[in-house]
Amino acid sequence: MTRLPAAFDAREPAADEALGPLPEWDLGDLYPSPQATELTADIEWLRGECLAFAGDHEGRLAALDTAGLLAAIRRYERIETVSGRIMSYAGLRYYQNTTDPVRAKFFGDMQAALTEITTPLVFFTLELNRIDDAALDAVVAGDPALLRYKPLLDRIRKMKPYQLSDELERFLHDQSVVGAAAWNRLFDETMAGLEIPVGAETLSLEAALDRLSDPDRGKRQAAAEALAATFAARLPLFARITNTLAKEKEIEDRWRKFPTAQTARHLSNDVEPEVVEALRDAVVAAYPKLSHRYYALKAKWLGLDKLQVWDRNAPLPKEEDRRIGWEEARATVLDAYAGFDPRMADLARPFFERGWIDAGVKPGKAPGAFAHPTVVDVHPYVLLNYLGKSRDVMTLAHELGHGVHQRLAAGQGELLASTPLTLAETASVFGEMLTFRKLLAQAKDQAARKILLASKVEDMINTVVRQIAFYDFECRLHAARREGELTPDDINAIWMAVQGESLGPAFAFMPGYETFWSYIPHFIHSPFYVYAYAFGDGLVNALYAVYEEGRPGFQEKYFEMLEAGGSKHHKDLLAPFGLDASDPKFWDKGLGLIAAMIDELEAMED
Repeated sequence: MTRLPAAFDAREPAADEALGPLPEWDLGDLYPSPQATELTADIEWLRGECLAFAGDHEGRLAALDTAGLLAAIRRYERIETVSGRIMSYAGLRYYQNTTDPVRAKFFGDMQAALTEITTPLVFFTLELNRIDDAALDAVVAGDPALLRYKPLLDRIRKMKPYQLSDELERFLHDQSVVGAAAWNRLFDETMAGLEIPVGAETLSLEAALDRLSDPDRGKRQAAAEALAATFAARLPLFARITNTLAKEKEIEDRWRKFPTAQTARHLSNDVEPEVVEALRDAVVAAYPKLSHRYYALKAKWLGLDKLQVWDRNAPLPKEEDRRIGWEEARATVLDAYAGFDPRMADLARPFFERGWIDAGVKPGKAPGAFAHPTVVDVHPYVLLNYLGKSRDVMTLAHELGHGVHQRLAAGQGELLASTPLTLAETASVFGEMLTFRKLLAQAKDQAARKILLASKVEDMINTVVRQIAFYDFECRLHAARREGELTPDDINAIWMAVQGESLGPAFAFMPGYETFWSYIPHFIHSPFYVYAYAFGDGLVNALYAVYEEGRPGFQEKYFEMLEAGGSKHHKDLLAPFGLDASDPKFWDKGLGLIAAMIDELEAMED
């Protein structure tokens, strides 16, 4: 997903001689400071408005006419915007330095305050779901302005069979701040505070993971072994967090009568379970022709009989080992975006110019990368840990794709802008593909083309094969947890079974690798989120094939798809491109693109 000192000024750029000045967030577009009068005023407005909203509407929603329901939804949307702005500010400030106790306290205080303030709103979706379907449809159809909210109402009503009593729903809402949210925070702060001894150095988690792609095999091995030792020392804690969250989820799922542990995620993603299973089955069936075949090639290139886990992301022999400066990375991505459509580059450019990116690796900073949309009347912010690797340039392209998507979807308003996870990766992966294709076209010779192709195949395997393996791990873990508490050895065994299946016979697994499940944040924060990455990659592979075929008006259709945000189902969004994700053959098309790249790499061996 390295950290800032407490007194760090977010507007002062970090510098690295090899990379140049790296941008940092200016969160002033949200609030000037934690003590700002604007923030205090918003909290007080929210407190009063939530009580007033409940006072005006609780027990009365079924009696509202078209104008009344439209007014209520717009009022609810304004509440969501203000609360989203507050938590975006608190969260982004916290992720700049998760080890700063002042920032952590502010974040925790805001979570607790907003949970308490918004409790009176719990009735809203519950009461909507008690209205007769035909009666609600008649009211909604009375005004086009209200009808545009129908996708939102449809998603809310999909939860109708799983809804609990008002009292229980309020309890779950109030309890959340000391439930999953508290365990999430413990995990984040533990990870942010890890100090990993690698030789004579002490590295953060992000820096140690980055060392796994070092050209020096000895350094990769040292980093892998240090990570394993660090995870093993804290394994009881990680197992306790995992057991607790999985059990909490099982209890809520049981009370809601969800048929599977995955049901809640599928509902929130607005995707049918059979579509996800078709994706999962297609990827698992393709393991031999994708990951198994590619890693056998990689072992040959590295001159090894077997790959160790520290070789998975090793650079290839003759791969250029240079650090790419920030300005070059910026130009590469913006040029690739502009080559597709100048509007795309125009939407991405302000991220570089207005303090919307936090790029440097610093103590306390959350690891990894993300694009956070904040709220529709502000703009997204992008977090990176930029180290100048070619993969970091692709990560920049990826997160800016999210940012562009979020900016375009903002026109839908707060309640309809958010895209289900299955489509949320579309623009990000498409942005990566544009950047890759531009670099591939500029390759100076066959050797350079091979390096680029191999790097892209590895990224796609990490996005598709690795994420579906993660999904399988979660499915097995949650199923096993329903039978009783899991020991660290139990969880380790599930991890190793899945890793062996997905990575294949080219790999040997060092002692200690069985603990590497423990650092994956998605398992903690967003159970079953990970299939969205594979969904997005497969979708974009198919979408990009349509683009390369020269379908007339592709760019306009593409922008319309992004602008739709969460206002349309995936079937409706993909139909203009002649694509249908519910067709099992759809996934084979996307996987075939990866296989074709491996075909080309194998042909280069002849």
